[in-house]
Amino acid sequence: MQIRRSIQYLTLVCLFVISALPARGQDAALLEAVRIRDPLAFCGEPVPMELPHVRERFEKAMLLALNDRAQVLLWIKRASRFFPLIEEILRGKGMPADLKYLAVAESALRPHTGSAKGAMGFWQLMPETARKYGLRVDEFVDERRNIYASTPAALRCLKSLHAQFSSWTLAAAAYNMGEEGLTAEILEQNTRDYYNLYLPLETQQFVFRILAVKLILSAPQRYGFDIRAQDLYEPLMFDTVGVDCFQETPIRIVAQAAGTFFKVIKDLNPHIRGYYLQPGHHQVNLPQGSADGFGVRFKALVAKHRDERQTRIYIVREGDSLSEIAERFDIPLAALLIWNRIGLNHSIHPGDRLVIYSGKSEQ
Repeated sequence: MQIRRSIQYLTLVCLFVISALPARGQDAALLEAVRIRDPLAFCGEPVPMELPHVRERFEKAMLLALNDRAQVLLWIKRASRFFPLIEEILRGKGMPADLKYLAVAESALRPHTGSAKGAMGFWQLMPETARKYGLRVDEFVDERRNIYASTPAALRCLKSLHAQFSSWTLAAAAYNMGEEGLTAEILEQNTRDYYNLYLPLETQQFVFRILAVKLILSAPQRYGFDIRAQDLYEPLMFDTVGVDCFQETPIRIVAQAAGTFFKVIKDLNPHIRGYYLQPGHHQVNLPQGSADGFGVRFKALVAKHRDERQTRIYIVREGDSLSEIAERFDIPLAALLIWNRIGLNHSIHPGDRLVIYSGKSEQ
């Protein structure tokens, strides 16, 4: 019995040691990740790593970033798609290359990232800031989600903030918390040193989050990411065509004319909201190679849609409701709302005209 217990004890000890080895290896890798031997800078401005609180804030940002390795891997993959465009615009404006990492820190390079405060898109611009720098933001179009439109706007904003604060570090802080708030803190605290300003906690960590992104993406192998060229996402390739709409036009017609799917058009044009192009002229991205003959096909499909629409009208009767009409025609209520560009709480009245494209005949 004693021998059996001894064997069981030794087995448990061995299992504990074996299970602890990977964790110890991970701990060592994390400790190595936050050991900075070379001077650290943001946009050419030194980071005072000799200050204990600065080192602690930096280490926190690095460890939190590396704790989500799946997210970091996606940063690396997406960066190969979007960084060439951002870098080209930065060079054209004579701005520091480090600013490209701000977009990763803000949105992880995702077009539809939004915040509770209303920021949206690759650069997390607020609606009023986006409009100030020339972007369209309304119920039909949100150019904050378009990397090609939002990047120049965001960089104009950052350049303006740099002119105001004479520091890229302070410009990044103002980008995060607003220039008025930062100016007030500078006046009250009597310092222009970001690293010694007491700011909202998110802003205190913001530059360090950008620095963590910079270090990891600049040398992913050092942090355990063995990336090969075939692992990276390719840059977006597409044709851009002018589309003239004389009335609201379903995006599915654009997709049909391009020989592709609704989803593809939406993914290539993340700034277009909803299911319809509004009346007017639009620049629309199509899958590469599908622009040839698109205009002819599009006009034919629009004409067909217009004619078909006239035969799909239902006249609302007394006592009708949207849900009852959807059930009567055996169609999803959501489809009825999409086809008629109305919300769930929309009131209907006798004599109103609703478009119903499919479903069983009325009983």
